[in-house]
Amino acid sequence: MSLSLPSIIRGAVAAAVLVLAGSAQAAWPERPVTFVVPFTAGGITDVLARATGERLQDALKQPFIVENLPGGAGVLAAEHVLRAAPDGYTLLFTPIFQITMAPFTHTVTFDPVKDFKPVGAVAESPFVITIGADVPANTLAEFIAYVKARPGQATYGSAGPGSLTHVSSAVFLKSAGLDMIHVPYKGVGQAFTDLLAGQIAMLSASPVEIKPYLNSGKVKPLAVTGPARSAQLPGVPTIAETLESPPVITINGLVAPANVPQEVVDTLSREIIAAERSADFAKRIETLGAEPMVSTPAEFAKIIANDTDLWRDTVRALGLKPQ
Repeated sequence: MSLSLPSIIRGAVAAAVLVLAGSAQAAWPERPVTFVVPFTAGGITDVLARATGERLQDALKQPFIVENLPGGAGVLAAEHVLRAAPDGYTLLFTPIFQITMAPFTHTVTFDPVKDFKPVGAVAESPFVITIGADVPANTLAEFIAYVKARPGQATYGSAGPGSLTHVSSAVFLKSAGLDMIHVPYKGVGQAFTDLLAGQIAMLSASPVEIKPYLNSGKVKPLAVTGPARSAQLPGVPTIAETLESPPVITINGLVAPANVPQEVVDTLSREIIAAERSADFAKRIETLGAEPMVSTPAEFAKIIANDTDLWRDTVRALGLKPQ
C-alpha cells in the first residue's frame, strides 16, 4: 500500500514532535532548583548545601537556591520536600540523621527508606564533646570524674530534643554512666551562647561550629564522637580513647522524593561525584570543617538504611520517646 505525500509529511511531523517532546523531558534542569535545608543559615549543613549548589550551578547552567526551613528536628523540611512535586526541582539537603532518626524521636508522616530517593553523600563530620572554660577539667576522664561527683547537677545543652546534638551527648553520657540535666535550645547557636557564659557545662557540636570559639579561651574540646580523630581537630582524642562508646557521626547529603525521575538522580549524582573528586572542591569542604565523602546513589541508600537501623536501636536503648 502506498502513502500519499501529505500522509508522509504528517508522519514526519508527528515523529519530530515525539523527538522534541522526549528531548524536552530529558532537559532537566530547565529552571532553578531548590535545596531545602532543615537549619538556619550559617551552620555546616547550610554552607555545604551552598557550596554544592554553586558547583552544580556551574555544571548544569541553572541556579541552585538554598531555602532554610528549620524546625521540628528536620521534620518540617523533610515533609515540605515530600509535599512538593516530584520533578527534581525541590530537593532536601540534610544530615541523614534528620530523616533516619526522626521516626524514632518525633511523630512523622514519612519513612526514611521508602519515601526518599538517595542522590549522594557530600561530607561527613563527627561531633565534639565540648565544655566551658569554667568547668575544672581538661581531659575527658577529668570531666567524667567531675560530673560523677555531682550526679544530677551539671547541665548540657542541645539544639533541641531529638536533635543529634542531643542524642550524641546522650550516647556519651550513657557510655560513661553520667547523670546530667538536659537543657534544650532552639538552635546550637543559642546553646553556645550559654556555654560561653557558663550557664551550661557541656555541649556536643560539630568542628565547624566550635571553630570560631577555639581561640577565645572560653571553650575546651575534650573528645570527638567519631571512630577516628578528626582532620579538623587532630589534637583532640576520640571518646573511644578514654572509654568504650559507639561512634556518632553526621553525614550530609542530598535526597529527593521517591518518585523523582531516575534521570534527575543520575545527573545530580554524576556531577556531585565529579565535584568530590576534584581537588578544589574537596579542599573547600575541608576548609568548611568537614571531610569529603563520595558515594553512588546505591551506596548512599545503603548508608541511610543502616543508619535507620542504628538509630532505631540506639533511641530505644536510650529510652527516648517521640516528641
